[in-house]
Amino acid sequence: MRLLFVRHGDPDYVNDTLTEKGHREAMLLADIIEQYRIDEVYQSPLGRAKDTASYSCKKLGIEPVTLDWLKEFPAQANPNISEDVRKAYANELQKDEVTGEYKFHILWDILPSYYIDHPELFDRNGWRESTLVKASNMPALYDEVTGEFEKFLKENGYVKDGMAYRVSENNDKTIAFYCHYGLTSLLLSYLWNVSPFVVWQFTALAPTSVTEVVTEEREKGIATFRTLRAGEITHLRIGNEEPSFSARFCERYENEDERH
Repeated sequence: MRLLFVRHGDPDYVNDTLTEKGHREAMLLADIIEQYRIDEVYQSPLGRAKDTASYSCKKLGIEPVTLDWLKEFPAQANPNISEDVRKAYANELQKDEVTGEYKFHILWDILPSYYIDHPELFDRNGWRESTLVKASNMPALYDEVTGEFEKFLKENGYVKDGMAYRVSENNDKTIAFYCHYGLTSLLLSYLWNVSPFVVWQFTALAPTSVTEVVTEEREKGIATFRTLRAGEITHLRIGNEEPSFSARFCERYENEDERH
């Protein structure tokens, strides 16, 4: 079985749709989407993912299925818990004008200076006991999302057994998920058996990029999922469309025109 994780196009987060650039990116992906030989398409319920999928689905003649758990991973940290938690987001903290309290922050968007001092975030199991995660709603949300992912894989013949999968009925299907960076990173970490913070902090998947994961059954009845490519943007190169900078930060601190 082959899984394709497709990130939505350049986002208009305010209106939960795509920018003009995002629409161009999605159209360029649709131009080559038939090459992936997709059998089934599943999409996030959020507009930016559905708008991206619509171009490909029209070209493929496939009706997408919306899965609620494919929405962007919504975990947030509460900076009001402690000074330690606030250090994770020191340059982006905002206060509510009414309550005077700090606004909650996207959990994984943390500063390098913070995780340098908190290596437990990168431990396969230790991340759950970190001060940061305990100041968030992440554990329950993580278990919910990975539980739904497990059910999905089981329905397709792959049952998690420790760090691999027991195969009840293998298949050659290609399944595409049109979703989000944070969610894709979490699912990749789950398949790789590593902390999600490893993928969140050390990868960046451009809008409309395609990440390909396939099963490998070296022993009959036992499968693993291996990543063949991550963040593929050939369709953008073919169309002379510069990849969006969304999800990235400045290459040099002095680059004032790039996100800090």
